[in-house]
Amino acid sequence: MRIIIVRHGDPNYELDTLTKTGWREAELAAEYLSKLQVKAFYVSPLGRAQDTAGCTLKKMNRTAETLDWLREFEAHIDRPDVKNEKSICWDWLPQDMEKDLDLYDRERWDKADIMQNGNVEEAYQWVCDGLDALLKRHGYERDNLYYRVNEANHDTIVLFCHFGVECVMLSHLLNVSPMVFWHGLCAAPSSITSIYTEERRKGIASFRVNEFGSTAHLYVAGEKPSFAARFCECYGDGDRQD
Repeated sequence: MRIIIVRHGDPNYELDTLTKTGWREAELAAEYLSKLQVKAFYVSPLGRAQDTAGCTLKKMNRTAETLDWLREFEAHIDRPDVKNEKSICWDWLPQDMEKDLDLYDRERWDKADIMQNGNVEEAYQWVCDGLDALLKRHGYERDNLYYRVNEANHDTIVLFCHFGVECVMLSHLLNVSPMVFWHGLCAAPSSITSIYTEERRKGIASFRVNEFGSTAHLYVAGEKPSFAARFCECYGDGDRQD
């Protein structure tokens, strides 16, 4: 089985849609995705993901099922460097995160006091339960840290969603703290991630990423990936800092 996760195109967050660049990215992603044999499409309820998916669905004359748990991961905390307001739990300054090494641990990251003071543990479990229910529909049932194969297949499913929730799904599939992915990986707008099952022993499957955040569909068309997913490479560059 193959899972393809597509991040939405360059966003207009104010209107929850895409920028002009984002629409172009979504069209180019559709060119790539339309060449695949896709069993089913799933999409976040948020506008920017719906718009991105719409380009592919229109091109392929297909429909998608909207899954509420695919919305952006919005659990909020009192981030150490932000005063007087709640912040999303997955955007930390490195020097703050590294003060608590439990945040890197698969079992303990969401038990840290700062996470417990928000709704992080509950929100994370909601996404994991939603993903497992979806995979069970496609023949793979979670059993502790791996998946039982109820119906082996070569199906491809495509999920249109957001960076934060993409990292939550990857952390669950690979049994790693999502803090590692949230802060160590960057998925540009419209980027494509591919995950395959490996059934090395009959009836037992694990998931393995063979492509993360690919923007090949942009490069072949002469388009540069949007900077929206990143922070400045050198302080003072004039790009996004904080």
